[in-house]
Amino acid sequence: MILVHNGIVRGLTRNGHQVERIRVKVNWQRLSELLEEARQRPGIVAVEASLKEGEFWVGEDLMYLVVAGDFRQNVLACLSELLEAIKAEVTEKEEIVIAGRG
Repeated sequence: MILVHNGIVRGLTRNGHQVERIRVKVNWQRLSELLEEARQRPGIVAVEASLKEGEFWVGEDLMYLVVAGDFRQNVLACLSELLEAIKAEVTEKEEIVIAGRG
């Protein structure tokens, strides 16, 4: 099984404000560590990620995450846990909202 996550810049914040753009910083060392840990999980045969750093507009791609493995349960768990770890430990983001909207 192969799963692909494509993260894009959302048009709304979680509390409903309209987003104009986003700034993203990436901890590249921590990303490398998390990818290596994921590759060691049982049943996982490949893990790759591509993250972007800088300033991006609504609709632009920010991240691709690919996990391949033997069984659905192994691949789903790996992708889900890795994605949450990347968001919590690797990326810092600042959403710039449109003034007076949302």
